Amino acid sequence: MTSRTSTKATRLLANVQKGDALAAEQLIEMVYGELREVAAVQLSREPAGHTLQPTALVNEAFVKLIDQQHVDWQGRTHFLAIGAQAMRRILVDHARRKKRQKRGGERARSSLDETLTVSRYDPEDVLAVHEVLKELQELNPRQAEIVELRFFGGLTAAEVADHFGISKSTVDREWRLARAWLRSELSEDADP
Repeated sequence: MTSRTSTKATRLLANVQKGDALAAEQLIEMVYGELREVAAVQLSREPAGHTLQPTALVNEAFVKLIDQQHVDWQGRTHFLAIGAQAMRRILVDHARRKKRQKRGGERARSSLDETLTVSRYDPEDVLAVHEVLKELQELNPRQAEIVELRFFGGLTAAEVADHFGISKSTVDREWRLARAWLRSELSEDADP
């Protein structure tokens, strides 16, 4: 995305906060495709027959984003980051509803591959990742946000670096450390 487009996104976000419906429409046109790609990646990890569709996930997330009254939007990357958080919350809520429909149980242990994708994915896996991400948030808030942006948001290391105002190598290093910690916490061999 060019800096001109990014500036336009920032201006649109400011106008959306002021209640400008036309700006909201223009913003949807500008970022909808990116948000839908993020949603499609997230939902591709869901088991076959999952009831939540990418369009529904994006629409629900977008409604939550537009309703934000106290956010000082910093531009497109910030909007996508908050969008990733909204989608994560929606997926976690969906997983909790699914889990309630089944019988209860302890937190599921999952294995993660090198790219930090859940390999045995079901509603309990979403909840397991959510729970350990909350633990990581207490230990290292920036690493937790990097995981959220990369894993749930689908942002690149360069986009995350831009979001934080740090170098890409710092993001890469923290991403590796966070992945290692999460794999350790979520490994099937770990004690419950």
